[in-house]
Amino acid sequence: MVFISNSTKETENAGAELAKKLKPGDFVALYGDLGVGKTAFVRGAVSVLCEHENVCSPTYAIVNRYEGDLTIYHFDLYRITDEDDLYSTGYYDMTEEDAVIFCEWCEKFPQAIPDNAIKVMITRYEDGRRIEIADTCA
Repeated sequence: MVFISNSTKETENAGAELAKKLKPGDFVALYGDLGVGKTAFVRGAVSVLCEHENVCSPTYAIVNRYEGDLTIYHFDLYRITDEDDLYSTGYYDMTEEDAVIFCEWCEKFPQAIPDNAIKVMITRYEDGRRIEIADTCA
């Protein structure tokens, strides 16, 4: 599935479309450069699954938790430097829960991403973004 986004709202809409197909235990691995819209994509998904939650980047918190129809963990691995740091965040414990995981900067720890992850690649495209979702549920 591929979306072309020319605005933050369109990026959020792409996330909302994916959210309609998610179920407990799904892991969404987000890839892309700084500022391409990974958090906007998650904000759109969370608006469907946890409509009253306010989504912000977990860059400094490392992980945010949202509650709604499902429990959602939103990780940002940008500031994680090694496997010990990743372990200390509770990442591995949370990925074993019956929750939906959104994880930004997955390229930093490819060994920690489940084989069955839904992969979302966001790249700059002309004046907007290209959002490619490669998964088994799309």
